[in-house]
Amino acid sequence: MIDGKKVLIIIPAWNEAGSIADVIHEVHRELPGVDVLVVDDGSGDSTSVEARKAGAEVLRLPYNLGVGGAMRLGYRYAADHGYDVALQVDADGQHDPRYVPQLIAVLADADLVIGARFAGVGNYTVRGPRRYAMTLLAVVLSRIARSPLSDTTSGFRAANRRVIELFARAYPVEYLGDTIETVVHVARAGLRVVQVPVAMRARMAGTPSQSVAKATFYLGRAAMVLLLALIRRYEPVPPAPAPAREELHPVGGDGTALS
Repeated sequence: MIDGKKVLIIIPAWNEAGSIADVIHEVHRELPGVDVLVVDDGSGDSTSVEARKAGAEVLRLPYNLGVGGAMRLGYRYAADHGYDVALQVDADGQHDPRYVPQLIAVLADADLVIGARFAGVGNYTVRGPRRYAMTLLAVVLSRIARSPLSDTTSGFRAANRRVIELFARAYPVEYLGDTIETVVHVARAGLRVVQVPVAMRARMAGTPSQSVAKATFYLGRAAMVLLLALIRRYEPVPPAPAPAREELHPVGGDGTALS
């Protein structure tokens, strides 16, 4: 629990046996009282084993679906188990859990909060075609969301109950759809998307892809996903939960309740 809210950390993981235990231990150390769910996205290594040893709940997909498929399952779990807040945290250690309380605090006035790398905190940099794509996305999605968004592809996110219910039913599984299209969907549903400045870290394990060819592919793919997101029709957002009401019972003249 954080600020009286039932919180779930969702960690999508694919072949992250080298870092997953350290990530889970850090989350438990920095955020005592929150629950951790690892969605093993068809890993070929011991990711699931290491996650369970570290104390996380683990769901395992039979084959690799990508971050979108793993997160949809995570949001379904959050919806089914009554969580008030769900946060996505990467399995490679780049997301610092010490920022989680800040993201949750902002949910008091928003529905989806993005931990932004390019908002004045930290020294995370991106160059070349990938940077061009991120700049284009930031400009377009800021207009759609009517909120300044500098890092729309960040996976460090916090969602309230309404967004959890929405994502449990309709969450894109395509590459980059899990970041770009989700922002469009939430904004078009009339919900509020905002960002919180965060500092990102280097991966704990593994090697990020840095080739020019992959960066160029990223630029083209981002533009295509954005176009599809803008023309796609979305289902309406679930209604907000009704506030709890105290049941009233008629009383007799002597003050005793009448059945």
